[in-house]
Amino acid sequence: MHILDICENSIDAGASLIRITIEEDTEKNILRLEIVDNGRGMEQEIVDKLLDPFYTTRTTRRVGLGFPLLAQSAKDAGGNITIKSELGMGTAVTANFVHDHIDRKPLGNIPESITTMIAGRGTTIDIVYKHEKDGRSFSLDTREIRQDLQAVPITDPEIVNFLNKYLNEGLHEIQTGTNS
Repeated sequence: MHILDICENSIDAGASLIRITIEEDTEKNILRLEIVDNGRGMEQEIVDKLLDPFYTTRTTRRVGLGFPLLAQSAKDAGGNITIKSELGMGTAVTANFVHDHIDRKPLGNIPESITTMIAGRGTTIDIVYKHEKDGRSFSLDTREIRQDLQAVPITDPEIVNFLNKYLNEGLHEIQTGTNS
């Protein structure tokens, strides 16, 4: 849910490209999540307030829980969060976790999160997803997929279902080191 929430902030900031990278290194005991967008960015004074759950730039609700909840999850798992943003250039959010920390929350259903974004916002954004674990890597780039599809919309339910299966298989391979 953290990924969806942070990506929704990116979309609200006018991003047309969101890069999601997850790196797992069990030998170094690190899990790193990075979300980078090409949205309008933020002034430093706004970045400084993002971890306050009672601060939001939205007019639809009075609290902004996305960044504070991610920061708390990282802190609970022995990690931290950094947010870098530049007006007109976009925003980069990096959360680090101790991989085997007892309080580290599971990653959740990444394929479902990615395909939810594609199904709901695939006509206005591109997503580059990369997941690395102990030297194995899987990636998905909607720009490449869109090119292969030509006239078929990436939001077509059959395409979204295919992408969900493709993501599940790819992540299974890097998690287990075997082909599905």
